[in-house]
Formats: sequence, C-alpha cells, structure tokens
Amino acid sequence: MERSFDELLNDCVHCGFCLPACPTYQLWGEEMDSPRGRIHLMRGLAEGDVLTPERVGHFDACLGCMACVPACPSGVQYDKLIETTRARIEPSAPRTVADRGVRTLIFTIFPYPRRIRAALPLLRLAQRTGLQRALARQPRLQRRFPRLLAMTTLAPAIPRRSQRRRAIGGPAQAAVPTRGTVAVLTGCVQDAFFSRVNRDTVSVLRAEGFDVIVPKGQGCCGALGLHTGREERARAMAAELVDRIPDRVDAIITNAAGCGSSLKEYGDLLADDPVRAERAARFAAKVRDITEFLIEVGPVAPRHPVPLTVAYHDACHLAHAQGVRRPPRELLAGIPELTLVEITEGDLCCGSAGVYNILNPAPAADLGARKARNVAATGAHLLVAGNPGCLMQIQQHLAAAGQPMPAMHTIELLATSLDPTRQR
Repeated sequence: MERSFDELLNDCVHCGFCLPACPTYQLWGEEMDSPRGRIHLMRGLAEGDVLTPERVGHFDACLGCMACVPACPSGVQYDKLIETTRARIEPSAPRTVADRGVRTLIFTIFPYPRRIRAALPLLRLAQRTGLQRALARQPRLQRRFPRLLAMTTLAPAIPRRSQRRRAIGGPAQAAVPTRGTVAVLTGCVQDAFFSRVNRDTVSVLRAEGFDVIVPKGQGCCGALGLHTGREERARAMAAELVDRIPDRVDAIITNAAGCGSSLKEYGDLLADDPVRAERAARFAAKVRDITEFLIEVGPVAPRHPVPLTVAYHDACHLAHAQGVRRPPRELLAGIPELTLVEITEGDLCCGSAGVYNILNPAPAADLGARKARNVAATGAHLLVAGNPGCLMQIQQHLAAAGQPMPAMHTIELLATSLDPTRQR
C-alpha cells in the first residue's frame, strides 16, 4: 500500500546522518540546505506556511543527488519527498521573470533531440570561431547572464555534420548466437551530444549475443521534468515512451544514469493511468542500466588489453538512486591491463545533476571544481562515468583548472576493448 506524504515526512527523526552526505550542506553548512532542514520546511508547508521565495530557494538548491537516501538509517524516502514537493510548489512558486524565462527555454529545447540537433551548427560555429571561449571570459556577462553562459559553455566539442551519426534506427541482429532481444533507449541529450555512446551500446550488446531494437521516434523519458517539479509533462513523456517500446523485449537498456532512475519509477509515475498502468509496471521492471545488464547476463565476447589507468566517477543517479555501484567496476575490472583507481570523495556530486549546473551555476561550479581536483589527484589517464551530464561537467572543470583529461562513458571503454582496432 502506498504511503501518504505525511507518513513519509514522519520517517525523519532528525538524526543528522544525512548532513555529511549532502553536497549543499557541505558547501554552506546551512541547516535549511540539508535534507533534514528541507524536510522541516516541507512539514511547515504542509501545515500552512506561506511559500516564500526564500523557501523556494532552499528547495531549488537541492541537487536531487539522493546521496542522503543510502546514508539515512531510518530509511527516509527523500527522493519521493523532494519530487512530490517540487511538483506541488512549481505551479505557484514565486519566481522572477528571468528565472521563468530560463526554465522555459530549457524545457523548450533539452527534452527534444531534434531541437537540440537543430542548434548544433550554431554551437559548433561558436566553438570554432572562439566565440564560446570569449564569452566565458567576460566578467560582466558572467555576472548578468550566468545561466545562459553555463548553457553554452558546458557543451562538449561539436563534431562536423558528417561525424554526427546517430545510433542505428532499425533492428540489429546479434553477432553471435542470440541470447535474447533488448530495446535501447537513446535519450535526448545523450542522443544529441553523445550519439557515439548509443552506437557503442548497440555494438556491445550485439557482440554479447543480443538482438537489438532501437525504436524510432523516441524522445525524452521525462527525467528532466520529473526532477524539477514538472510532473505532468514527465508523465506525458513517460506514457509516450511506454507506447513506443515493444512489450516482447527481454530488457530495456539505458546508458544515462539520470534517465535510468526515472525509467525505473514508471510503475509509480503511471500508476493512475487506466490504459498504461500495468504495462508501465512491466516496463519499469525490465529497465536496466547497460552495465547492470551486462553483469547480470555475463560476458561472451573476448576482451582485449587496454593499458590505461582510469578514474571511475559514480554518477549520483546510478550509485545513489539506483544502487548500481558494483557492475561498472566489474566491467572495467574485466578489461585486461586496465587499472582502476578510486576518486577521493567519490560519493559527492559533481554539480551536474540534470540541469542544476544551468539553473544554479555558482554552487555547481564549486562542486565541479572540487570534483575536478579529486579526479586530477588520481593521476589517471582517463575519466570514466555513466552519465552524459557528469562527463560534460567534470571535463569542463578539469580544463578550467589547467588539467584537461580525456573522458569516456563506461560502455565506450568496453567497446574499445572488444574492438581495439577502431579509431576513436
């Protein structure tokens, strides 16, 4: 039986075990910017407190990294509490015109792969001409338009049109005797900026013996909206995606940590949908992160040596929200001659957190710089992570610190081991 919001609030006994795990409490030491403090604010709103800009600011400051969830000895479901709270306050939240404008811009572009791809030529032009770097060095612009600057400077290098290939659109047969059929979700930001990750996901699955379906017309899974209080939009996107994925597949594969945590909640998100409730529950039960799935089924394709030292970054929505920590490390450990090193403060968020580094650029930059220092201190040759936002965020701050480091998605490195002759 689903528990009420008030019951979930009452699980918190204010012990404080969440404080060391919370990135914003680590930055500011402010009680109201900790999970415990935000739960206190939630209870106040439930009892009739006025929704002031200050209170909204404390909720907006939460990264939604969920590091507090595994740290809590009382089992407080802070993930459900913050998502419910944001959905309740967003329609009436007192925001400035500029704030609403930026949020509208984000949700008009980011959840739609075609719209992102339409903007890529302009972004590539800004990168090639040096305009992107010049804008980032303007203190006046940084003070007046920090969010818009963050939106343009976070993007990775955009390849020319001929190199911007997408994942294959039709069915792909296994390269060895088939072990089953899976559907691959291509995502929105992943599809536009990191299409090579989707291609590698397909090639690895084929090499491991799976027939692969990449459904056409799929868009955003709704994670961006769900994590920022736009629950109705998230529900509509979830319903559309559920309709596009064949029910006959053995597993539904995602390679983006933020997407995976939301996809696994579809059973709850669409529980009141009279048409899709049962199908959404089956859908959610089949969702697997690519690393999680590959460890579950076991390897059949031979691995070739990759003589590198790599630092693995735990994406928050993979490690904290989904509890997927061991599988990526096991996959990397299975690559001959590869040395895996851990990152100090590995559980601390890098500051990406979906669109957090755009909406809250200052604290995101502090966390990004802190993560970059810890990554650089490992002495690794390569950064590896399982989420596109993390890769963009950490690489930007490594470069800003004068310590640039190449980065790959976990599945890209595995694909290199399976086919060492390919050109990166």
